[in-house]
Amino acid sequence: MNIKYFNKEKNLDNIMDIWLKSNIEAHNFVDKNYWINNFDLVKSMIKESEIYIYEENNKILGFIGLSENYIAGIFIDKEFRNKGIGKNLLDYAKDKKDKLYLNVYEKNNKAMNFYIKNQFIISEKNFDDENNEYEYKLIWNKN
Repeated sequence: MNIKYFNKEKNLDNIMDIWLKSNIEAHNFVDKNYWINNFDLVKSMIKESEIYIYEENNKILGFIGLSENYIAGIFIDKEFRNKGIGKNLLDYAKDKKDKLYLNVYEKNNKAMNFYIKNQFIISEKNFDDENNEYEYKLIWNKN
């Protein structure tokens, strides 16, 4: 296992490819054009975020994006999902932070189950007007 801070000067295209494909696949209830239309915005935001990549044999298999204590997401290359990489990335973030939070769409059952299983609790439910979907704010505290 090799988790390290992401050098944003190289491999940004690999990260963005994983981000786009993962979002389209995980959120089949959201119009895929939403993700495509936000691609450039997210690419610029990634440059300002704290990104940790999971890499094997110089290939990026996944990453976690943080903005202070906010998890912008955990994204894993499709062929490497369900192999513990997401949990390793989350545990890495938990070692670095005392508190973490994120938003998850209600219909994204896999993500909801993943975070609940990893000691996150639901703190509130909101409505995302842009996508007409409910989402939960989940939080985790070290203590």
